[in-house]
Amino acid sequence: MKFTTKSIISKFMVLAVMAATLQSCFVAKNYDRPELKEIDRLYRTDNLSQDSISMADISWRDLFSDVQLKSYIEQGLENNIDIRIALQNVVAAEAYLKQGKAGYYPTLSGTASFTRTKNSRNSQFGSFFTSALEQYELSGALSWEADIWGKIRSNKRAASASYLQSVSAHQAITTDLVAGIASTYYQLLALDKQLEVSKQTLESRRNSLETTIALREAGQLTEVAVKQTEAQVHTTEIIVIDLENNIKLLENAFSILLGEAPQKIQRGSLDDQTIDTELSTGVPYLLLTNRPDVVQAEYGLINAFELTNVAKSSLYPSFSLSAAGGFQSLELDNWLDASSLFSNLAASLTQPIFNGRRLRTQMEVAKARQEQALLGYRQTLLTAGREVSDALYTYDAETQKMEARSKELEAYAMAEDYSEELLDNGLANYLEVLTARQNALNSELNYVNSQYNQLTAIVELYRALGGGWK
Repeated sequence: MKFTTKSIISKFMVLAVMAATLQSCFVAKNYDRPELKEIDRLYRTDNLSQDSISMADISWRDLFSDVQLKSYIEQGLENNIDIRIALQNVVAAEAYLKQGKAGYYPTLSGTASFTRTKNSRNSQFGSFFTSALEQYELSGALSWEADIWGKIRSNKRAASASYLQSVSAHQAITTDLVAGIASTYYQLLALDKQLEVSKQTLESRRNSLETTIALREAGQLTEVAVKQTEAQVHTTEIIVIDLENNIKLLENAFSILLGEAPQKIQRGSLDDQTIDTELSTGVPYLLLTNRPDVVQAEYGLINAFELTNVAKSSLYPSFSLSAAGGFQSLELDNWLDASSLFSNLAASLTQPIFNGRRLRTQMEVAKARQEQALLGYRQTLLTAGREVSDALYTYDAETQKMEARSKELEAYAMAEDYSEELLDNGLANYLEVLTARQNALNSELNYVNSQYNQLTAIVELYRALGGGWK
């Protein structure tokens, strides 16, 4: 049967019309953000009004006032190993995204080959072809699949969601890193202040020990008082040793955050730290766009949704076109001759029938993973709301505790002065003096802890709201 160019074109047009008709039965669905009933009551804000403004919208450069801290954050964002790993994940995801976008394009391959065949004399054709057969070929092959059911489109969208998921993961690491550097820096400042207080107390207690020994030699105090004072000196020495060790260990951890080898960290003073930004949380809905791990979880859901579309589309017929052509010749001299040209055109509509249940299993697995992604999205959002609530209440509690600890510290300091005065006048025993001194030291150390906890509560609220990556 002889096929003319016109008849071939008409047949391809018929197949194209069939593809367009099938495409009207599009099975791939569009993603819609799920309605989450928890979104309006994600976190508790007893003392803060909810509006459209969130402190997460403020850059960390404007949040922190300490110049040294801001310099360390800059260094950490540039050198931190986790950040650099996340960037490489973004690069890899971008490569897959480009591949997904290329799914609409036809595939083209070229082949140049030489074959030499010599049949045995006892084979089927050996008696006819006793000499070796040589063939030269230069050809190209083109194939294209019509996206009837949206499989290619869904693959592209899945790759795009995966890419954006990696970007959000990088932003989440950035947020955690900014908060981690700030919190660790403030902890170093708190330890510095506690060490200063402890050293001052140690010096005072050593002086008290000398005084106690002199009073014992004068017959005014017993050896018991001397030993109790000496024990307090050693107790304070232990506190100083622990603080100095903790500072070195924390400096080592801080150096790793900066992507550096362990080293001494230059820093300011705890009393100079101020964060003047208003503690505004915004409406809970803002967490869907501000908080990177929530955004990351939603892109994971979108990816799973689109892969479910792909799995479902695989159950339906696929329409493809292919063409091949080039030069074939048994002789090298005639290889690129016009008489050596060959061509092949094909169109196919393929419906999977029996494949060991592989396609249906893929669809069921894809649906299960989509449900897992939805549950993970909800869990991430609920966790974000809890962390905002925790940070708010921690800040409020530490603010109240600082006021109470200030009064406590003042009372213990006065009690220490009074007990020593009473002891000098013989109206108190030495145990009361020792107790008053220990209470005064503990109160001052606890006050420093509250200062640190209040600062880190602000940092944690900033992180929980999604601040730090912008």
